[in-house]
Amino acid sequence: MKNLLLLIFVICLFNCNSSAQKKTKKKEVFEVVKTDEEWKSQLSPQEYYVLRQAGTERAFTSSLNKNYKDGIYVCRGCDTPLFKSEHKYDSGSGWPSFDREIKGNVAFSTDYNIGYARTEEHCATCGGHLGHVFNDGPRNTTGKRHCINGVALKFIPNK
Repeated sequence: MKNLLLLIFVICLFNCNSSAQKKTKKKEVFEVVKTDEEWKSQLSPQEYYVLRQAGTERAFTSSLNKNYKDGIYVCRGCDTPLFKSEHKYDSGSGWPSFDREIKGNVAFSTDYNIGYARTEEHCATCGGHLGHVFNDGPRNTTGKRHCINGVALKFIPNK
């Protein structure tokens, strides 16, 4: 009897893998679509690593981290406007940080790459990885910290 119960338990254990437990990431379709070869010819190796492979640049290495000039930050891959300079602040994290994005130009997804859920940000036009958004930003504005890889951005100063 014990063996029968053990056998039933083992069978149930291995059959409890429903399709609801399988994580499948559906492929998003973006307005700007290029082959890997096209992206590699357009971007530097570091830009490609961050934008196309969801990499992260080292903290405190971006020249945009301490840039406080008036202007707009656009996607390095497709020039889509992503962030305004008036929403940039020094978070102390070592990456350019903003308290809000330009609505509709930044898309969000959930990233489990380091073992827990984070909200990933990417360009809504080309799908390039930008960084992540956290809820530890300035409380007097949005409370959000858009922690962005500077290599994923181009800065266009106001004239």
